[in-house]
Amino acid sequence: MSTQRITLTVNGSNVEFDAPPRKLLSDALREDCGLTGTHVGCEHGVCGACTVLVDGRPQRACLSFAVQLEGHEIETVEATGTPQQLSPLQQALHECHGLQCGFCTPGIVMTFEAFLKDHPDPSEDQVREALTGNLCRCTGYQNIVDAILLAARRLREGAGQ
Repeated sequence: MSTQRITLTVNGSNVEFDAPPRKLLSDALREDCGLTGTHVGCEHGVCGACTVLVDGRPQRACLSFAVQLEGHEIETVEATGTPQQLSPLQQALHECHGLQCGFCTPGIVMTFEAFLKDHPDPSEDQVREALTGNLCRCTGYQNIVDAILLAARRLREGAGQ
C-alpha cells in the first residue's frame, strides 16, 4: 500500500512520518508517535477512550485518518500533566477516586479539558450530559462527576494553576 508523508503538530511538536491514507489517527499516535495514552476501545467512536483535542476541540481519534489532520494541532493526554505534576482535572480524578482500571480516563480527561474551558462553572447536569460520550464500565460515574466539579471549582478559584 502506498504511503504519504505527513507532518502533524502533536502536543506542541512537529512530528513527521509516512502513513497509508487509511491509517487512523489513533493508530498513528500510538505507533508512529509513541503516545500510548490514546486508548482504542470500540473503534466506532462510541466509547470515547480515544478522544484527543484537535484544534482545541474533542475528537475521536479512531474516526479520523491521520492524513486528514495535516496542519492541525493535536493534543493527547500526555500533554495534560506529568506523574509529578498532575493537571487540576487529573488531580481531582485521583482525589475523588474517579477512575479504577483507567482505560477510559484519557478520553474523559481530554473531553473535560476542553469542556471546562467552555464551561468554567458547570452544573452537575451539564457535566453528566457532557460525560455521555465517554463510557466507563468500572466507576458508576458519580466519582467522575464529583471530580470534574471539584476541578472546575479549583480552576475558577485559581487553585488549579
